[in-house]
Amino acid sequence: MNLKVSASPHIRDKADTPRLMRDVIIALVPALLVSVYMFGYRALLIISVTVSSAIVFEFACRKIMKRNQSISDLSAVITGLLLAFSLPPEIPLWMPVIGSFTAIVAAKQLFGGLGQNIVNPALAGRIVLSISYPAEMASWSLPSGRPSSAFSFSPVFETDMITRATPLQMLYAGEGQMTVGMPDYLDLLIGKHAGSLGEISIAALLIGVIYLLARKVISLWTPLSFIAVVMIFAALSGHNPIYHLLSGGLVIAAFFFATDYTTTPLTRSGKVLFGIGCGLIAALIRIFGSQPEGVSYAIVFMNILTPHIERITIPLPFGGGRK
Repeated sequence: MNLKVSASPHIRDKADTPRLMRDVIIALVPALLVSVYMFGYRALLIISVTVSSAIVFEFACRKIMKRNQSISDLSAVITGLLLAFSLPPEIPLWMPVIGSFTAIVAAKQLFGGLGQNIVNPALAGRIVLSISYPAEMASWSLPSGRPSSAFSFSPVFETDMITRATPLQMLYAGEGQMTVGMPDYLDLLIGKHAGSLGEISIAALLIGVIYLLARKVISLWTPLSFIAVVMIFAALSGHNPIYHLLSGGLVIAAFFFATDYTTTPLTRSGKVLFGIGCGLIAALIRIFGSQPEGVSYAIVFMNILTPHIERITIPLPFGGGRK
């Protein structure tokens, strides 16, 4: 009898990176379809430019650095999709290219590639764009749902789009309470309001979340703690917690950004602590900061703390002690 000795882990699973990435892409399809319906073909054009530029930058960067190509793992596609979903519908098309460069080259490949980046690449790209081009990144349009038949570098609608504040901006101006002209809960669920391409329809995002949960791609520890802290903090501050949940990027951030395998803790208690930290920072920025939204900054800040969170929450061996 031959005794085979090998290092742990000994669990075998058919899951690999391309399969996980495909599941995330499938989960994002409902939100993509809603964004194209609400904002027209320009939404599809922005998404195409962002995703394709992310793939090109990843291919070129790996080639220059003489590393094995990694575009087949689909991680660049996910980065491009998530970055595009955080952009306004009228952003100039050259800006997503800059965002993709920041996400893929600066935040991912310069750190060694997938699995070695310290912050979420898509959020890094969005933050750089927000700081560099604040006016363009804060230009929101009301969805018309009536796309024209031609691609264009100008808004592609049969009627001019109406520039309007996002629900979160209205909530911020109304000191946390619903005022006249704000969309109701149903409009927030289906996406009939101004906002970023991928964040407007909570219903579409939740369809994707259900798929990811069924496929066991994500867990609920981080998202639920993230959302719960924001809602509790909002309620204690006199704000409408339901509106905080349904408006802005809280849902997409909690379920699609804060569940990234690389930049978030692996331990269960670490996931909860990470979500609590994200929720606390996001709520502080939303309620007391100079900007109505803060989920991007909250997650990136907690990404940096992830190694420390894992160190203090790592399970102890039986009979062992913590130094």
